[in-house]
Amino acid sequence: MRNAINRLPGAQLVALRDYDLQGWSDAAAERTDELGTAMLQFLGRMAAPTSIALRGGEGEVAGITYRVRGTGPPLVLLPMFLAPSQWEPLVPRLSEQYCTITLGGAALGAVAILESRGHAVGYLQMVRTLLEETQLRRGEAVLEVGCGTGVLDRWLARRTGGAHPITGVDINPYLLQEAGALARRDGLEGAIEFREGNAERLPFADSSFDVTMSVTVIEEADADRMLAEMVRVTKPEGRVAVVARAMDMPFLMNAPLPTALKTKVEAPGAVGGVAVQGCADASLYRRMRRAGLTRVKMLPQVPAFDLDDLTMLEFMQDQPLPKLSEGEANEWHAARAQAEAEGTFFMTFPHHCAVGTKAL
Repeated sequence: MRNAINRLPGAQLVALRDYDLQGWSDAAAERTDELGTAMLQFLGRMAAPTSIALRGGEGEVAGITYRVRGTGPPLVLLPMFLAPSQWEPLVPRLSEQYCTITLGGAALGAVAILESRGHAVGYLQMVRTLLEETQLRRGEAVLEVGCGTGVLDRWLARRTGGAHPITGVDINPYLLQEAGALARRDGLEGAIEFREGNAERLPFADSSFDVTMSVTVIEEADADRMLAEMVRVTKPEGRVAVVARAMDMPFLMNAPLPTALKTKVEAPGAVGGVAVQGCADASLYRRMRRAGLTRVKMLPQVPAFDLDDLTMLEFMQDQPLPKLSEGEANEWHAARAQAEAEGTFFMTFPHHCAVGTKAL
């Protein structure tokens, strides 16, 4: 962060002390006063543009949603990655002095990344392999725990022609709102039910679903509690399918880098955060057996992302670059440009995947 700040003239670094800030942290809700005070002090030093008076309300332009509140100099707020409350706890205070415009939609922030990932050929091949191992039968009910934008639920609904009741549950109301809008856009509103809920305390009765799945969520929760809940809501002889980011495997990429630099860039643990009790390694397989699942199929996968998945690539490269020196970063960019010119550039994102069966 300090390296990034040095490249941004006029930027200000504000530390939230004693706060474990992850991509999914609800900072605006949990540190409202600190953030609000820091933002207003920072904005107060800016040369304010002319005040504007926009009609309050919400709408959509070119796929970008907006909500306008307050009057004064315009203040545009981009999505705060995976934060459940987004900017909402701060908006009343900010809109007292500014015409506050919060943006959203499928083209921005985490929603854009999740949608890009969920449409990538390599990623969908991993999910397809996982579902094939569940031996999903027509009419069986499917639950996705941590559905995010619902991109995989929409894919499954289209792929199976509505042959399965599909439910997506997520703790994040912001993502659920976007999931509902995207399902309506695709004409799938009645094919998927979206529910708010915690993966560690699922809001469903015992033995409710034939197949319970989760994709890259177990890193962000108490992994064992989440697995126990997934098993609980699955019917006897039902299947539980889980994908976890593999932070113990190299993030391979195809770019002509010197061996030492390539090793540094591809080192395990280069992408994303993991909760204290989360699972992002091969312990997934042991945890699934410990949760009482039988016939556990272990399926580590390494999906690749290329220039057709540009949003995902930009997200992935932003993770290893900060640990490089300026010279190393320049070398990396040159190698990527060369591989792109040759049409051979890709980056991989390794995952641990497993499918187990609930005993009778």
